[in-house]
Amino acid sequence: MNNNDIIIRLRYALDIQNTDMIKIFHLGGIEIDEAQLHELLTKQEEGDKRDKKITTHDLEAFMNGLIISQRGEKIGPDLKPIQPTFDINKEDDINNVIMKKLKIAMSYTSDDYMSFLESAGISISKNELSAVLRRPDHRNYKPAGDRYLRNILKGMAIEYRPNDVKKTAKK
Repeated sequence: MNNNDIIIRLRYALDIQNTDMIKIFHLGGIEIDEAQLHELLTKQEEGDKRDKKITTHDLEAFMNGLIISQRGEKIGPDLKPIQPTFDINKEDDINNVIMKKLKIAMSYTSDDYMSFLESAGISISKNELSAVLRRPDHRNYKPAGDRYLRNILKGMAIEYRPNDVKKTAKK
């Protein structure tokens, strides 16, 4: 899965409108216009670099914007907003960080993730899910492969947009 695919699937699963996408990018510190968004939401060719259409930094900025749009800015003890963190240090971290930030933004629990995976036809243990949601320096940390994130987004689409998913499945 490439960065472009993650944005497209998130947008579909959460049914985010173009104007809201632009606002979310803005909240994350990225300024884009309608034409740039349209290009970003166009599926990229198989075999292209993971970050051809959207850099890893911009993907994480989008996720930070999603958190701010859903939960508000995080306020520190001095009552000033705390800048969002950028936690993706290498390519293996991308899916783990996206899953964690999605969990924060949407106030999901591990049970929600288990439900999404079950809707997508995947069965994993709570321990396995817990391992991919841990900090990278934890001894039980496990890098999340594409299958975890892809199936969570698929399960979200099935649960949130059941009529749309049924229509596309019949075609």
